[in-house]
Amino acid sequence: MSTYAIGDIQGCFDELQALLEVINFNPKKDTLWLAGDLVNRGPKSLETLRFIKSLGDSAITVLGNHDLHLAACHHGIKKAKGSIKDVLEAPDREELINWICQQPLIHHCPILNYTMVHAGIPPIWSLKSALKYSKQVEDLIQSPDRQHFFDHMYGDTPNVWSSDLEGVERLRVITNYLTRMRFCDAQGKLEFSTKETVSNWPDGFQPWFSFKQAKMKDNRIVFGHWAALQGNTESNTVFGLDTGCVWGGSLTAMRLEDQEMFSLGCPSHKSIN
Repeated sequence: MSTYAIGDIQGCFDELQALLEVINFNPKKDTLWLAGDLVNRGPKSLETLRFIKSLGDSAITVLGNHDLHLAACHHGIKKAKGSIKDVLEAPDREELINWICQQPLIHHCPILNYTMVHAGIPPIWSLKSALKYSKQVEDLIQSPDRQHFFDHMYGDTPNVWSSDLEGVERLRVITNYLTRMRFCDAQGKLEFSTKETVSNWPDGFQPWFSFKQAKMKDNRIVFGHWAALQGNTESNTVFGLDTGCVWGGSLTAMRLEDQEMFSLGCPSHKSIN
């Protein structure tokens, strides 16, 4: 029995299947952890969703910003582009969207001592706090009132956490930390304009995982979202798994039991969105 964590698939279904062959994945005994962004820029978002959903308890996924974007398109907030249109035109659209909305923002396994999140966890939060705040968002997304969440999900403000935040502002900043964050400062203030660079940090900001005083510094975290890192976090407890498959890089899996990496080079896909 093995547990494999995989970075952003982004609709690269064929590459996912090839990687699963490389690691000899057996859904009867192995488990996949998927770090979000199952859909969007690649060509086969529909096939990817159907396959992962079909794995049942053999697959554990967390929500990424592109997965939330798909759900928002379904709820009429944004216009769908590219291969996510295939999902919204599929006969099983409702079933797939409902499945997406049931997925968590954070998955923590005390047995393996790993936590999975799409973008990251700010240095000001402990694991207990992160799980508590993520559930506040999850409860709304999983409820019949989820339209209210998607109506107000988009936006860069507020850009720093405060326990005094309420309503949609509180939910938005929690969502942005867990699904969009790359750089922040020591107080958790977010910086959204810098996406690609990892060598020239914006003034006053650092990669979220680089703070020595972070409350989760002793926790083992796997995440996706940040292809420009190419998995390089210079940490033995934080593992970046988005290695840019959809940009012509590779799709990467890490076996959690021994931290062995498996990467499969992928052909370049034209960006759709």
